[in-house]
Amino acid sequence: MSPFDVWRVREDFPILKKVMNGKNLIYLDTAASAQKPKVVIDAIHHFYSLEYGTVHRSIYELAAQSTEMYSRVREKVQRFIGASDEDEIIFTRGTTESINLVAYSYGRTFLKKGDEIIISEMEHHSNIVPWQILAKEKGIKLKYIPINLEGELCLGTFKELISERTKFVSVAHIANSTGTVNPIKEIISLAHQAGAKVLIDGAQAVSHVPLDVESLGADFYAFSGHKMYGPTGIGVLYGKRELLEAMPPFLGGGDMVESVTMEKATYQKPPLKFEAGTPSIAEVIGLGAAIDYIESLGRERIDQWLKHLLHYATEKLQHVSGLKIIGTAKEKSSIISFVLEDLHPLDLGTLLGLRGIAIRTGSLCAQPTLKRFGLSSLARISFGVYNTTEEIDHTTAAIQEGAFLLRPELSY
Repeated sequence: MSPFDVWRVREDFPILKKVMNGKNLIYLDTAASAQKPKVVIDAIHHFYSLEYGTVHRSIYELAAQSTEMYSRVREKVQRFIGASDEDEIIFTRGTTESINLVAYSYGRTFLKKGDEIIISEMEHHSNIVPWQILAKEKGIKLKYIPINLEGELCLGTFKELISERTKFVSVAHIANSTGTVNPIKEIISLAHQAGAKVLIDGAQAVSHVPLDVESLGADFYAFSGHKMYGPTGIGVLYGKRELLEAMPPFLGGGDMVESVTMEKATYQKPPLKFEAGTPSIAEVIGLGAAIDYIESLGRERIDQWLKHLLHYATEKLQHVSGLKIIGTAKEKSSIISFVLEDLHPLDLGTLLGLRGIAIRTGSLCAQPTLKRFGLSSLARISFGVYNTTEEIDHTTAAIQEGAFLLRPELSY
């Protein structure tokens, strides 16, 4: 396997030439949203400029070509995640909508009062709130897998939580707050032994972790295009075919119907049953281009480079006075969250921004996770294919400089 040439890769991303606050941009917020390579930008521009037509509705040349291109991306996603059938791939607006679709359609149909759902203490709000709404509406008990102080799931407690009343489990593949990589194959197996269905939030994993949903056994797997170098406004829900066929529609409207009278409607088979309205056609085309780009680099090579950056940055940051990394799991992805003694993350984020460095600060849409660590706010850096060790050196120096500026006693 050839070495990862990050300097060549950086040439693919036009935004990296941007100057922010008079400084060359260092983008360390890929866990929130990844930057876009030129091939994705060009694919969308070319589609809108020369190829745009609606899909599934008309027979004129532009519409027919658009429909064919759109359908090819569904096949591409199927292969990319290891699904057995392209009809198991539903296009949504993102991970959040994918999870809500399952909670609304599967949850309201097949779960009942007295049933139990298990999620974890490390989930993004998008994998908490839909289940809270469902639990309150249906009289379902919602249980949480706790995490330890390293940011790892307490699997022993998970085994104790599972019972014959457990009907659904929904957990993150990789935690957006701590970077913890969860043992999802084991979680899925344990849940299935109890007869429960499982959804995996793959938003932080799909761009670099080799993935085979059929081998994992996941019943549902959700992710977003914008975190994998693709456009915003497009996501994917994978669902086992037999489950999707049994689930009622999520939204009603055009394209999801087979026939409509004033008395009733019949519905298309999956995936169209869950794709009401004119879809995000250009965004789907952009998603296809992002998949091509990731595969051109190789997910294994991407994963190795991101692990290199993670280990390099962890070592550097551990030498910053007063800095504490939150989330030190044995299995981690390319995310480092931290606090700096006596310095609010927002102040640190502001100082770094003035130096051209983009990081995430705040609750990270993971308030229960932060509460576990006795915190309300964190600073987070996260890496993409375009980041370098030189950027880590520069950022570490800027963090130290910021600490000295706001806490001058450190200079003595």
